[in-house]
Amino acid sequence: MMTSRERVLTAARRGKADRIPLDIWYTGEVRDRLLAHFGVATEKELWARLHVDRIVAASPRYIGPPERVLADGTKIVPPWWNRAREISYGTGVYTEIIDWPLKNATTIEELERFQWPSADWYDFSDIAAQCDAWPENAIHGWYVAPFFWHNYVRGLEQSCVDLIAEPEMTGYILGRITAFCWEFACRFFEAGCGKIHIVQVTDDYGSQRDLLIREESYVKWFKPIQKKFIDLARQAGVLVMHHDDGAIRRIIPHLIELGVDILNPIQHVCPGMEMDGLKRDFGKQICFHGGVDNQQVLARGSVEDVRREVRDCMRILGAGGGYILAPCHNIQPVTPVENVIAMYEMAWEEGRY
Repeated sequence: MMTSRERVLTAARRGKADRIPLDIWYTGEVRDRLLAHFGVATEKELWARLHVDRIVAASPRYIGPPERVLADGTKIVPPWWNRAREISYGTGVYTEIIDWPLKNATTIEELERFQWPSADWYDFSDIAAQCDAWPENAIHGWYVAPFFWHNYVRGLEQSCVDLIAEPEMTGYILGRITAFCWEFACRFFEAGCGKIHIVQVTDDYGSQRDLLIREESYVKWFKPIQKKFIDLARQAGVLVMHHDDGAIRRIIPHLIELGVDILNPIQHVCPGMEMDGLKRDFGKQICFHGGVDNQQVLARGSVEDVRREVRDCMRILGAGGGYILAPCHNIQPVTPVENVIAMYEMAWEEGRY
């Protein structure tokens, strides 16, 4: 019988493990409800109850400039210095960005005066020890998300406009993001001592219906940055995961060309993301991670709906290997506990090859 690490890495390399590996993403509220339901104290115990082959994160400790709390209770949050507040939606509390530090900048001089993040703000000294604490799990580490972080400093709307209307500003911002991420990644790999298995060269280009930006803009601005970091991962012998919500079918061939190994989260309710088409067209070239719908089925469906969804994901995405079953993003607090349990019980019962 394979360990969780062996199972995940076999699937990530598009192979067929002893069974379909299972991963889990959830909000803090969902985690706490599951811990209480099973009467366990730790996530490790919880994952064992759910038969989860959790991909565990290793991360450096932040030691940089602290966040600043304003008089109205909002916070200026490092390392990108956006303004955020906690907002309750009744079932869960989320930290939401409400202002962006460079949203009104119009000159390179303004960008130069910004306090850009530095790898010196992080302590990497215990990365290897974090990895050693999970000898049976796959370990993932740093991620780079240039479009997402462009959004963080300029706001989503302005960062999209920048790609067309402000090429000089865009080049400067992405250059600073890339420089920070490169130094961070190099220090991370050095500290990890060869114990990292997966990194995320990722972003969020998709909406519910199509890409947020033109494919041409992706190719011009972001594909070269991703290539730089994927090549670095390849030199370190590490697999690459790409997280991208929504309808991203048009850029999947680019991701495969770059060498992405794992595609997450497979939001198959979006146009072009139908599971059978993805498996048919790309299943021999990339591993799929996710797939279980958490917008409708997990959150609002019956236990039988969940079991049917899991069975479909395993039958289609899992055919012949190359699949890690998980929700297609964090399980949300509106999701009944019995639906979460049904997802993993069904996968455990019928997920063996």
